[in-house]
Amino acid sequence: MAQLSDRLNRLSPSATLAMSQKSNEMKAQGVDVINLSVGEPDFNTPEHIKDAAKKAIDENYSKYSPVPGYADLRKAISAKLKHENDLDYGIHEILVSNGAKQSVCNTLMALVNDGDEVIIPAPYWVSYPQMVKLAGGNPVIVSTGFEQDFKMKPEQLEAAITPKTKMIIICSPSNPTGSVYSKDELKALSDIILQHEGLFILADEIYEHINYIGHHESIAQFDGMKERTIVVNGVSKAYAMTGWRIGYIAAPEWIVKGCNKLQGQYTSGPCSVSQKAAEAAYTLQQGCVEEMRKAFERRRNLIVDLAKEIPGLEVNKPEGAFYLFPKCSSFYGKHYGNKVISNSTDFAMLLLEIGHVATVGGDAFGDPDCFRMSYATSDENIREAMKRIKNTLAKLE
Repeated sequence: MAQLSDRLNRLSPSATLAMSQKSNEMKAQGVDVINLSVGEPDFNTPEHIKDAAKKAIDENYSKYSPVPGYADLRKAISAKLKHENDLDYGIHEILVSNGAKQSVCNTLMALVNDGDEVIIPAPYWVSYPQMVKLAGGNPVIVSTGFEQDFKMKPEQLEAAITPKTKMIIICSPSNPTGSVYSKDELKALSDIILQHEGLFILADEIYEHINYIGHHESIAQFDGMKERTIVVNGVSKAYAMTGWRIGYIAAPEWIVKGCNKLQGQYTSGPCSVSQKAAEAAYTLQQGCVEEMRKAFERRRNLIVDLAKEIPGLEVNKPEGAFYLFPKCSSFYGKHYGNKVISNSTDFAMLLLEIGHVATVGGDAFGDPDCFRMSYATSDENIREAMKRIKNTLAKLE
């Protein structure tokens, strides 16, 4: 009998996409589901960015693009990194890919050998451990937890490092928790990394601009860290451009060359029109970014206040991104009719089937005590969803 490859069988399907698909199926059957499962801004791409894409079509940007991305876009990214982050990257140290997801995967495939260990603080974005497995590496999960605001402490990092450790992945602001590492916290982690030769860090900064505590900090800023850091970013979250599929890495040139070689065999250069839109996003007026950030901050405050009113949920106040990751373990062992809540996946399924609110269980993110809600939706949806969740949980015995 024909079999899928062992490589594929090692992977788990994306829990976030699975939950979104299930809620869409219920919607198709006429059920009024509020979807808080997907990490996608509900805003439309700003008009000036769409206009740049239309212009690119009229100017016949319809041919294959260079594998690393257009030079003009890489110049725009280089200027953004200098202006916003005080980081110096030439265009040969930048590679544009089909979304930041490919940027992460490219990096792991280019640097990780079979048996190498990659340290991933939990809660983590669902795809990190799967991508490490795809590259032949072993994910080493470091549990951070609600009590420490879901951030890895320096002593935890030190304890997890072995002679096989090749890389660390951090995401700040974080998906799924919204936690943000401060400059001092990043400096403490960098001090440990620099003590270990050949150890790299992949810094996923895709939520950089959705930050409620001020200036974003990058771990690449510290002396000696630029050579050890692969910065991953893109336009999807800050500019509401998820479907345009443009992400990038900024890294030492030898790593960029390696990822370029891989991308040249895999996908080649990203969509030509999307690149021109991304160039406009980085080079034209930035007012839209702050406008959307303010809306997300208002929604953050709203969902935190409403979640705190639900007995049994423990809630922290996220400092960035557009996710809330409350602790729901006090409901485990309770039941609704013959449905028993044994874990966060059961919990999320109950909210979907009974409350008609789609969320994602924390099991998928490496924290079985919590669940994730995305508040990248309207204030009205947030209010109604939290009311439904409160009513559903009140029925548990």
